[in-house]
Amino acid sequence: MTITELRQRLRALGALSIHEGRILRQWAQGRPLVDGSRRWHDDFFPLQLREALPSLTAELSALATLKSEHPGADGSARLLVELSDGQAVESVLLPREGLCVSSQVGCAVGCQFCMTGREGLIRQVTSAEIVAQVALARTLRPVKKVVFMGMGEPAHNLEHVLEAIELLGTQGNIGHKSLVFSTVGDPRVFERLPLGPVKPALALSLHTTKRELRERLLPRAPRISPDELVEQGEIYARATGYPIQYQWTLLDGINDGEDEMDGIVRLLKGKYALLNMIPYNTIPDLDFRRPSWDKARAIARALHQRGVLTKLRDSAGQDVDGGCGQLRARAEKPIRIVQRRPVAD
Repeated sequence: MTITELRQRLRALGALSIHEGRILRQWAQGRPLVDGSRRWHDDFFPLQLREALPSLTAELSALATLKSEHPGADGSARLLVELSDGQAVESVLLPREGLCVSSQVGCAVGCQFCMTGREGLIRQVTSAEIVAQVALARTLRPVKKVVFMGMGEPAHNLEHVLEAIELLGTQGNIGHKSLVFSTVGDPRVFERLPLGPVKPALALSLHTTKRELRERLLPRAPRISPDELVEQGEIYARATGYPIQYQWTLLDGINDGEDEMDGIVRLLKGKYALLNMIPYNTIPDLDFRRPSWDKARAIARALHQRGVLTKLRDSAGQDVDGGCGQLRARAEKPIRIVQRRPVAD
């Protein structure tokens, strides 16, 4: 189900705009479709819609159900979420009322250091399934920020992701700056995001200042150089008034040398930007290694002193499940319907 299809069904049941808005708002905010009061149930909704509410509630609830929850010592909790067809994705409840959601089952980008990328793309997550992840999380704790940094590349599911962002930013009570679209840098993102009624903050996966290394680490990402990526990011930042978050997974001995630090200063100093430096989450069977925390802290401090706003972050919930995709990988083997190439719906 997509949000567009849900709207069409509501209208077929006699819903006017005010009724549709009430149901979408209740659902996206994790509340019952009706609040139990006589006014909303008996007097507000058309009869045909009232009669359909129990089955509609069940159908929306089935879009994303909690299969398992894994709390972390840092206040986060990794959630294994089952979709209505039996496939599973991961969501992460973050400290300070944030939520990380998945936009695809699997991923086609194939980042060499990512567990999700090892699966390939299995299928897209629909716009309604994305919002359902938020609705589910809100039954567990408050959610005031949603980041599209879970499984999948949001730019490869652009229509569904943008539809979900629009609903969350209008009916879902999430501030536009608190909706964060994360991407490896697909050019369609820079074309489409400025046009929507809800303009999310943007996080760009940088990881290196060297074009050749980036192509090896992100083998199926668009062939855009780090310089071009930052140039496009700066245009979006100035147009929206939101700083770009540049993501840098710190890999020991690969992208943590002085040459990379010089490159970061060259690219980002003076830009409307924040560098999120995240020491790598070790994944079994991969050769990448996590640098020591002392080394990571020294790098972040040096960059900050050289004029690049840098935050050293630890990936939420490392103590329970490590990198995104590991929780799903340990669950029962999914039904695989693999799409070998990135798909934009």
